Amino acid sequence: MPEGHTVHRLARTFDSLYAGQVLRVSSPQGRFADGAAVLTGRRLVASEAWGKQLFLGFEGDLWLRTHLGLYGAWTFAGAPDAPEVAHAIGAPRKRIGERETNPVVGPVETQASAGSTDGAWAAPEPRGQVRVRLLGDHAVADLTGPTACEVITTEEKKAVEARLGPDPIRDDGDVGAFVARVGRSRVTIGQQLMDQAVVAGVGNIYRAEALFRAGVDPLRPGRDVSAETVRAIWDDLVTLMRDGTAQGAIVTTRPADRPTGKAGRERGYDPDEGSDENKPVVDGRRRTRQNTDGLWDAVPSEEAFYVYHRDGLPCRVCGTPVLTKELAGRNLFWCPTCQT
Repeated sequence: MPEGHTVHRLARTFDSLYAGQVLRVSSPQGRFADGAAVLTGRRLVASEAWGKQLFLGFEGDLWLRTHLGLYGAWTFAGAPDAPEVAHAIGAPRKRIGERETNPVVGPVETQASAGSTDGAWAAPEPRGQVRVRLLGDHAVADLTGPTACEVITTEEKKAVEARLGPDPIRDDGDVGAFVARVGRSRVTIGQQLMDQAVVAGVGNIYRAEALFRAGVDPLRPGRDVSAETVRAIWDDLVTLMRDGTAQGAIVTTRPADRPTGKAGRERGYDPDEGSDENKPVVDGRRRTRQNTDGLWDAVPSEEAFYVYHRDGLPCRVCGTPVLTKELAGRNLFWCPTCQT
């Protein structure tokens, strides 16, 4: 499931492509025909993200609320003069265990009108089961496979937001509410970080990595973690998730702890080690891909995480094998030495 930074990137993409435009809304698949009929011909006036929820605001006090869930994705195509955006944001073309990977970020597709004599741009035909199609002046966006897709009012939007915890990427994120919620519960902090009512937008990767960076055992009850430590976890999530929004990839390791850094060289790391059968073969070896892999200045994915999907491999800091177990239906990764 895409984590919160992905949805914030989506909101920025929609703002860049469509802000202020009157959109033609349709449902090629047919399952959203009634909602499309309500929205088509209206102007897009807002694009917002809260955790994993995307809200597209239309004139007339209406919002298109979507949640990508496990399999949803937005795919974009545009005219040559459209702003550059990611081709697809959301679920991967290939799912690898719990790790979501996206196509490499690049410009939108461009296409001249198939039947045009003047070479004017026309949107390509929908691919797959497109629930919603948004067509603007210079670009088209297709939504496939969402968990949620509905038209709501502003009051209904507020009701959805009231059920969500604070979002570390948003400027109005309430750290006090997060600290208070964690501190009054017996539920493990590892489980609480995945509860969207506690903190919105954190997924399995940010959960595992933030707890490692804080040195906190994920199985410790929330009320047994000091308020100072919980606040520090929030501050770290703010930095990490905003970086993810800006870069389009999750990188949580500090330079010195990467295999190519000083600590990695001292420990004799082999970037090819590991035997996760769920990882794809890339460049002749199995590893988890980031959607920025292949860019010259990107941190390679095998160096990007401390513990996520590194079960059985040595901790980058202390060398102890990373552990994994299932917690509330998701795989949890941690170092038993560094996270005491």
